[in-house]
Amino acid sequence: MTADRADKVAQDAHRSVETAALAAAGLAAAMPRLVLEARRIAMSVQHGLHGRRRAGSGENFWQYRRFIDGEPASRVDWRRSARDDVLYVREREWEAAHTVWIWPDLSPSMLYASKGQAPKRDRALIVAFALAELLVKGGERVGIPELMRPSATRRIVERMAESVVLAPVLPASLPVAFAPSPLSEVVLLGDFWSPADEVAATLHALAASGAHGHVVQIVDPAEETFPFSGRIEFREPEGGARLTVGRAESWRTDYDLKLVEHRARIRAAAERLGWSFAVHRTDRPASELLLALHARMGAGGGPAMTRKGRSTGGDHPFVSGGPA
Repeated sequence: MTADRADKVAQDAHRSVETAALAAAGLAAAMPRLVLEARRIAMSVQHGLHGRRRAGSGENFWQYRRFIDGEPASRVDWRRSARDDVLYVREREWEAAHTVWIWPDLSPSMLYASKGQAPKRDRALIVAFALAELLVKGGERVGIPELMRPSATRRIVERMAESVVLAPVLPASLPVAFAPSPLSEVVLLGDFWSPADEVAATLHALAASGAHGHVVQIVDPAEETFPFSGRIEFREPEGGARLTVGRAESWRTDYDLKLVEHRARIRAAAERLGWSFAVHRTDRPASELLLALHARMGAGGGPAMTRKGRSTGGDHPFVSGGPA
């Protein structure tokens, strides 16, 4: 290796260390504000929400449902059935603690923010904290892969914030492979700009144990609409690659096509596994995503319902609403 090459490698390494240190310091400084915002949003949507009730072994009555041929006759509630011409089964509410793993992408690309918008990292953490608050109040346990074991503490938001701030290494662009239990759920919050094949492989590995999951792509409005024009230098935040183009507006059509293709491949990979997929823009209220996730998880999983979206991604799961 030449002396010039060695100097460049040393400078790049020093710059990477400085960048990581600044990012960690910025995250620690922003954490109190993110925690307060998460609690505010959780409180704003908590009214009318209940625990994610499911049928199972418990003591509390949940609902009556019609008897299904082939079930043991001992399950029939004869007193309720006597009031109608059909047989009914009395279902109890499932009371076992459920584990939800929430993974926020805190890689450098999540620091991007166009003019007037907050960084994607902030939105991922706010939604992660607020969702955990709602889930724990509903009787669930919440953990962060690699950083925090599942817990049902009332101080779940503070516990998560401490785990993130004190983490020796922040979560990268994709979650590391771990084996969630078959009855657990996984919530992934990131921009997912990694190659689609890598994202699909990650989802497949997480779903191998039978766990159900939800993938949320958090994007800045500029990443959706590509509003750039003129001579622009684009820099890859994690690898450091740079690209200078003379007429950026001429790239918009190709960019839109690539975005649609990339997102379609990730959506298809998620739906093949029975996972849900959603797109959330940072210019929309965080409460929209929180409500959508809570409702989706309460529905018991499965492919997400869709409605027409106006982004370049086409149709995607989304819930509209007013400001948080």
